Amino acid sequence: MKTKQSNREIALYTAQQLFLSKGYLVTSMDDIVAASKVSKTNIYYYFKSKEELLSAIIERMISQYESLFQHIGRQTDVPVLTRLDKLVQLLTEQDARCLGGCPFLTLYTQAPLENGPFREQFRRFFQSQLSFIEQLLHEGIARQELKSDLPVEPTAALMLSTIEGALFLQHASQNPNTVQHAFHALAALLK
Repeated sequence: MKTKQSNREIALYTAQQLFLSKGYLVTSMDDIVAASKVSKTNIYYYFKSKEELLSAIIERMISQYESLFQHIGRQTDVPVLTRLDKLVQLLTEQDARCLGGCPFLTLYTQAPLENGPFREQFRRFFQSQLSFIEQLLHEGIARQELKSDLPVEPTAALMLSTIEGALFLQHASQNPNTVQHAFHALAALLK
């Protein structure tokens, strides 16, 4: 039996798709109303402003990604580089219509960052990714799968920035192998 989505969920999903494909700045509440078929009154019942809607989308995306990261992290019977590869696969499975290659970078570049809560949401998400990569690198060193003298924090930052940059390059060049090639080059340096 299929559960009917609430108007709140329909509005969130529609706004997310529009923000990622058209851009937050050029998407109006009227665009969301037209695409979602949810009345403006109903949308404003759940979200007092477009900014509040964006914040809810970011929180939902963070929650979804963190759940997937935890799932990958719990696979302790799998080698660390394989789990890191799964993380890269997860990040590359983005909607091809996403303007910046990565949904978080797309939203980050358009969100009103003078608004402290948005900046904090993005900071928290990327810090969570860094911590997850650091945790896997520590585990790989302890399991003797990675170099014992690997500087964990700078390596995690290098990996994350390379993956995010490669997501953008993959999107811009329309080359579906960019992220995988970048990851495999990094992985070779870790052994």
